Amino acid sequence: MTKTELKEKALSLPLAPGVYLMQNKANEVIYVGKAKKLKNRVSQYFIDSAAHTPKTRLMVSRIDHFDVILAASEFEALVLECSLIKRYMPKYNILLKDDKGYPYLRLDLSEPYPVMRLASKALEDGARYYGPYGGRYLTQKAIDTLRLTFKLPGCGKQFPREIGKERPCLNYQMGNCDGWCRGIPDQQEYRERIQQAASLLSGNYKPVAAQLREKMLEASEALEFERAAQLRDRMNAIEALGQKQLVTAGRMADTDAIGFAQTEAKSCFSVLHYVDGNLVDKEYEILPLADDPAEAVSTLMKQYYLTRGSAPKQILLPFEIEDAELFEELLLQTLHKRIRIRVPQRGDNTRLVELAMNNARQEAERITTKEEKLRGTLELLRQMLKLAQQPRRMESYDISNISGTDIVASMVVFEDGKPLRSAYRHFKLEDLEDQDDYASMRQVLRRRFTHYLAQDKGFDAAPDLLLIDGGVNHAQTVLQELTPMGIHIPIFGMVKDDRHRTRALVTPEGEEIGISGKQSVFALIGRIQEETHRFAISYHRKLRGKRMKGSTLDKIPGIGEKRRTDLLKRFKTVSAIRNASLQELQGVLPRDAAMSVYQYFHEEEQA
Repeated sequence: MTKTELKEKALSLPLAPGVYLMQNKANEVIYVGKAKKLKNRVSQYFIDSAAHTPKTRLMVSRIDHFDVILAASEFEALVLECSLIKRYMPKYNILLKDDKGYPYLRLDLSEPYPVMRLASKALEDGARYYGPYGGRYLTQKAIDTLRLTFKLPGCGKQFPREIGKERPCLNYQMGNCDGWCRGIPDQQEYRERIQQAASLLSGNYKPVAAQLREKMLEASEALEFERAAQLRDRMNAIEALGQKQLVTAGRMADTDAIGFAQTEAKSCFSVLHYVDGNLVDKEYEILPLADDPAEAVSTLMKQYYLTRGSAPKQILLPFEIEDAELFEELLLQTLHKRIRIRVPQRGDNTRLVELAMNNARQEAERITTKEEKLRGTLELLRQMLKLAQQPRRMESYDISNISGTDIVASMVVFEDGKPLRSAYRHFKLEDLEDQDDYASMRQVLRRRFTHYLAQDKGFDAAPDLLLIDGGVNHAQTVLQELTPMGIHIPIFGMVKDDRHRTRALVTPEGEEIGISGKQSVFALIGRIQEETHRFAISYHRKLRGKRMKGSTLDKIPGIGEKRRTDLLKRFKTVSAIRNASLQELQGVLPRDAAMSVYQYFHEEEQA
């Protein structure tokens, strides 16, 4: 279908809840979304493309056709959306890892000597499955931790078939296993410990610890101090392990705080798990940039809890999502318990969410490279300024003068967000005696683009964006100068705040775009502004210094260009020449010339 046909089809949709499936030419589902009103939501993709992010524009460009499924209610649309996303795993939906990325711990209690094993999926085979966990490493670590805590075998022998056939292995000698291959402890003790491990995984670590404490006291009263010490160590290990282990499986936390943060190139979804107000675990996942953080949190939260099949009593979010109540209802139907989803406004819960947000921000920052940050900043700048493409080459201009003397201008170039110093240029203004920033700016831009039209070396590259030091009038002045030359490049003035920092960019038409709220863009424009000002001032001071030096020495009889150069070469500054003795001056100049210089600077003293 053409873009026009897609738009017409979207506008013909009903104002009813439902789900839409975007598909490419190969009939692959590349995006699944839900809507309260299908017509309004779907038509946005094909009407206002300029407002889309790069990801959305790319997705829209791949759409060949789409289908919709009407739903009886918003809740039914939510259920359907979750089901279809899990089924198709669409390329342009923001997705957590699929089920293969979250393995389970498998325990079959029907075996004579049950063994904890790693499993990719939870099957209907009569065994118990715990998890899913964050990855194969975490799952295996959970198995190893439980095995060491309960002194269970890790050698791979099959019991009871191999009991008594070989001497105990090194694990027994090191105290990591109780040597079940000897036949002692017996099968009853083995199954008791496996049941304790299962209770621990199911969230019932407190009864297990209490049971061990009771046995420890019995052993102590019976003067079996070695056994009592072993039971004490196991009890302490279980109490320490309980909260951490179970929260990883997602079955014990009473509160989850969700955080979401984005850098210029990456986003991070984090979940902090709390038990009785104590932080006991953290999970996070690095993801591509999201178009809408609230929509991303809504989507990721659904995947997170529905995939795990468990949720805490309370889920704290950083901001409102439109279908929180619907998802509460879905969790109630799925997990058969009431879960509260809320955005805290004050108190301790706000601090929990702030911590989750900080964790997400730090992880996203850690994984984002400098190059990715720069590209992301340029893309954000493109969106804010509504440019057709990223401003790869930016040129910035500033005028510098004092009381209308030595009027100069600087041209600073940033390429891919970095200063390109080899392309910097200075301009010494001609035929301008009075301070006139507008006339100065017109002359500079006219000269710069006259060189460009002639393709003169050093000026043959065209910028994607012009930044002018000043406000709307400066931007208008440049536009009026360049338009008759056939130069059509986006122009923005740099508007300062009371601390002389660029707080906004302004178009020649007077539209201001505030940048102080976007830290990365604010920092980039601020750096360009400072570099442009520095480059202009340094050139102005250089010219003024030369003029001041030359004009002072030129007034001295007998001092021409060569003798002036010799003096400055030897003494560096006019001040040093003034303070030099007659003997020191004679070391550079003939006696009469040296006397002339000395008398010029000391005639007031002699008078």
